[in-house]
Amino acid sequence: MGEKGKLIKTGIVGSGFSASFHFEAVKKVYGIDIEIVGVYSKTPEKRRSFAEKRGIKSFDSLDELIDNCDVVHVCTPPATHEPIAVAALEKNRYAIVEKPFTGFFGDGSDDFDGRHYPKEKALEGALGSVKRMRDAEEKSKASIMYAENWVYAPPIQKEREIIEKTGAQVLWMHGEEAHSGSHAYEYGFWKFAGGGAMIGKGCHPLTAALYLKRVEGISRNGTPIRPRTVSARIAELTRLDSYIDAGFIRTEYHDIEDFSVMHVTFEDGTIATIFASEIVLGGIHNWIEICANNHRTICNINPNNIMKTYNPKEGNFSDIYVVEKIETKQGWSNPAPDEDWVTGYPAEMQAFYEHVAFGRELDSTSELAGDVVATIYSGYLSAEQGGKEITIRTVA
Repeated sequence: MGEKGKLIKTGIVGSGFSASFHFEAVKKVYGIDIEIVGVYSKTPEKRRSFAEKRGIKSFDSLDELIDNCDVVHVCTPPATHEPIAVAALEKNRYAIVEKPFTGFFGDGSDDFDGRHYPKEKALEGALGSVKRMRDAEEKSKASIMYAENWVYAPPIQKEREIIEKTGAQVLWMHGEEAHSGSHAYEYGFWKFAGGGAMIGKGCHPLTAALYLKRVEGISRNGTPIRPRTVSARIAELTRLDSYIDAGFIRTEYHDIEDFSVMHVTFEDGTIATIFASEIVLGGIHNWIEICANNHRTICNINPNNIMKTYNPKEGNFSDIYVVEKIETKQGWSNPAPDEDWVTGYPAEMQAFYEHVAFGRELDSTSELAGDVVATIYSGYLSAEQGGKEITIRTVA
């Protein structure tokens, strides 16, 4: 736990999309003295450009950055999360780890094809990675903060309040994250991303569902309600021989799925159904619905109708940001006045730095992250077996 009033030095590993929004979110943290000392990434040109634009130092090595920081933001491809987080924890530095938390990233071969690799081995590999990260955390004076913004999104936190104050029993949740395909080249390869839509997108609504059941259990009897089984199916819709490519949906995936559905049962017998896909046009589609014994809540994260605009001509909005992943700015749209706020990034960083500075208890922990990874890779095993129900082996 940090000392009140002490300057917290933080560093960013990575120089891409997530590194950029982490930088902006940290700048919005209030009541805590934070200095962003610098950035490290494996590509010198990108890290120097990132640093110059933001007036911070470009570090030449990961160790040098860690040595100069109290907090390390892990904003790199998922395959690198474990070694970076462990390196930080071994030096008693806090690790803010982006999602997906970790996973299984192949057998080391250049021609690895995740579609045909035995999913029992993939599950064992992913659970092993979670255990190594949590073991390093246990030995460290610092901790892991799982950077799942859905946990801190305003609708999810409002639902947390409802569950806690009304003693609600959540019976069924169903949620989705979808759009027309991720931008990153690496995302199309299992060896970099750890899988496709189920882990890359499904981790978001799944984490929210697992988090809300934890809230319910803790508020009622002091013990989290954790996931017990999962049944799942995946598909490669854009690689079907019958697929007609109209040019709007990303198709160049090497060995990952572009659609998934998970059906999760919890220790108390209640359920959640989670969809994820790369085949939805019209911008990000992020939502979760909670059906409880005393209320029903629909959390619309993206899009939401806080603002609606009609634009008759595409070019009118050429230099206006509307919302992430929208294919056209012509016609009716739902512009996001503050997309970061509604998706939870500022609240997430505020909570993380209050944990570092004041010892505030975390909502988004390594245990929650581990349950997400265990559920998803058990889901891949289920999909390999035609949707068979699989018992989830969570990491203690």
